[in-house]
Amino acid sequence: MRYLDAAATTPVRREVLEAMWPYLTGEFGNASSHHGLGEAAARALTGAREQVASALGARPSEIVFTAGGTEADNLAVKGLALARPRGRVVVTSVVEHPAVLEACDYLERFHGFRIHRLGVDADGVVDLAEAEQVVDDDTTLVSVMLANNEIGTVQPVAELAAIARRAGALVHTDAVQAVGSLPVDTAQLGVDALSLSGHKLGAPKGTGALWLRRGVALEPLVHGGGQEGGRRSGTENVAGAVGLATALQTVTGPERPGERAALAAARDAFVREVLAGVPGALLTGHPEQRLPGHASFCLPGTSGEAVLLTLEQEHGIVCSSGSACAAGSDEASDVLLALGLEPAVAQTAVRFVGSTAADFAGAAPAVVHAVTTVRALAG
Repeated sequence: MRYLDAAATTPVRREVLEAMWPYLTGEFGNASSHHGLGEAAARALTGAREQVASALGARPSEIVFTAGGTEADNLAVKGLALARPRGRVVVTSVVEHPAVLEACDYLERFHGFRIHRLGVDADGVVDLAEAEQVVDDDTTLVSVMLANNEIGTVQPVAELAAIARRAGALVHTDAVQAVGSLPVDTAQLGVDALSLSGHKLGAPKGTGALWLRRGVALEPLVHGGGQEGGRRSGTENVAGAVGLATALQTVTGPERPGERAALAAARDAFVREVLAGVPGALLTGHPEQRLPGHASFCLPGTSGEAVLLTLEQEHGIVCSSGSACAAGSDEASDVLLALGLEPAVAQTAVRFVGSTAADFAGAAPAVVHAVTTVRALAG
């Protein structure tokens, strides 16, 4: 099997499992307990917090462990907005993950916030000129993702953060797809909060974190024992935090720039071959400002789902038609529609996301063959 669906999830790394194992077995204590087992768990949790902070250029006290990226996004959007409502306006984009968009909808329906959704161009890049116009003294929060999961486009988050700062608004970025694929430094981005997810990095599902700039007020979503500095109650998942920290350290190590360059080069060669071999194929997302392992296409006149099945059954290639969160939906992707694509074209989407250069080696001929086969069967 060749796995090209890393945007949906990744396998747990061996070193992550080995790091977690002691805290799932002999060192199983509750980090809030005042005895030997509890204190060992607390030390492990502190170490994991330090590792995550180090990878992001942050302070350990700024890390809040969560049960994944969706919770981290909800905690950021709702928690920041409710703690400091100001003019009750949240600015986001039309291509955000549902975790952000639905959190914004919640604020609109139940707390009287107004939501402004920034448009994007044909490559999926947020309109900075529109942001300049709409972000003002009433803006509570700006939340725009660092990189899109469906089309791979990397957003100008640092520029958006500068616009927000001039207006006195807070800024959150969903970096779930970006962390591990791009260098991510909270100071360089200029944001106030950043979400990440463990299972995109080789840690288990159900692990994640929110980085929250020191001194920024946050209304917790989960109340109880006051864990995570009162920002997220509940007995901490010590093993999960250790796993997340280990994975994050692994994917942000000193050898990564060279690996990313090799991955991007292999991806570019794959894209060129697919576009040359499949008449009418369209690359979606920005051609250069995109995640290094991400290639997404629309194949007009072709069933994207039929291509997926053919690739898996005949070539052993596993990929997807877009966001895993929308799997099984008959509706065209809102992200692709936002690019200006017609619904019939948007429904032909296929996405390939690899973790290493080897993932793309020799894959393009299989894609060309699968599309040719599907088109021939369709008559």
